Amino acid sequence: METEHHEFKNNIKETGFGFTLSLIGGKYKMTVLYALYISNNPIRYNQLKRMLGDISFKTLTNTLKELENDQLINRKEYPQVPPKVEYSLTEKGLSLIPVLDAICYWGEEQLEK
Repeated sequence: METEHHEFKNNIKETGFGFTLSLIGGKYKMTVLYALYISNNPIRYNQLKRMLGDISFKTLTNTLKELENDQLINRKEYPQVPPKVEYSLTEKGLSLIPVLDAICYWGEEQLEK
């Protein structure tokens, strides 16, 4: 299988690979993105936390803020009491799903071996 290598500069962080990792690197970012994708609808904070399992409130909050700052997710706040906030993928976030799917397929192949 022939692979295409992208031009490597002096610093891997200055490549497309480095940029992509800066967006999805971290313990929970890919998991949050994939959870939002499979939910197929906007999802509330507590529902997302239940889907992810063992993640602290602080870590989830920070992860969501980072993903929102990187324009990968939308945060929609409804003016009501108690507050209601929903999260969903942006177009940019959706464009990462094929990358996450490829990682998923690779993992499934490795599990079968």
